Amino acid sequence: MELRVFSVALCVSIFLVSKMAIIKKYKSKVEKITNPIPGIYTISFSSDKKFIYNPGQFLHLALDEYDGAGQWPESRCFSMQSSPDEETLKITFAVKGKFTKRLANELHEGKEVWLKLPYGDIFDRGHSKENCVFIAGGTGVTPFLSLFTHESFREYINPHIYLGFRSKEYNIYERELPSVALSANSVALSVPKIFLEDIEGIIDIKSIFTENGTNSDYFISGPPIMIKSFKKYLLSKGLEENKIRTDDWE
Repeated sequence: MELRVFSVALCVSIFLVSKMAIIKKYKSKVEKITNPIPGIYTISFSSDKKFIYNPGQFLHLALDEYDGAGQWPESRCFSMQSSPDEETLKITFAVKGKFTKRLANELHEGKEVWLKLPYGDIFDRGHSKENCVFIAGGTGVTPFLSLFTHESFREYINPHIYLGFRSKEYNIYERELPSVALSANSVALSVPKIFLEDIEGIIDIKSIFTENGTNSDYFISGPPIMIKSFKKYLLSKGLEENKIRTDDWE
């Protein structure tokens, strides 16, 4: 009996290890930089190696020189915005602190940097793919975009998307939010509900919960204070904690 228990435990351990992401370091080149509005930048990177990650994951970006083998330099986390099927990898960030100021000042097309990825499992944890609710504020939409533009999103049935931006000018993602009609076997991205803070205020979590209730899984990404308050509200309404997934690695 003891031998059998050990064998089962060993098999489970091997399975879990096999499911873990393999973290790799990529010497990367800045391919393109766009600065659609003051303080917000979108960067595309290329590498000789194919970037391997799943939708919703994030990376570590290092600016300082690195030999590829020694101690990893100072870095910061950024959600990957692009689909894993794309050749280049894309991130968007807002300039808020010392490191992002360095990015804004030092990055230029052709510059080489190091990326380390993938991290995170927001969409890889088991959950129902029917009636999922996606809530994002500002650049918090980026990890969702990597899912919305990936073929795996076809598995989601009747998704509900709510996005909040400071103003219309800050919604720089319209071209990346495809409004695709229903197909025979799946539902693609439904038309998102947009909240513009300068017109109608911040995202209304109360109305979102009223529309979707406790039978949905909720995914939340955005400023830490938004994530914390929305999660607290949903829990107060009786939603089980395992039905709330947050992108709060900062």
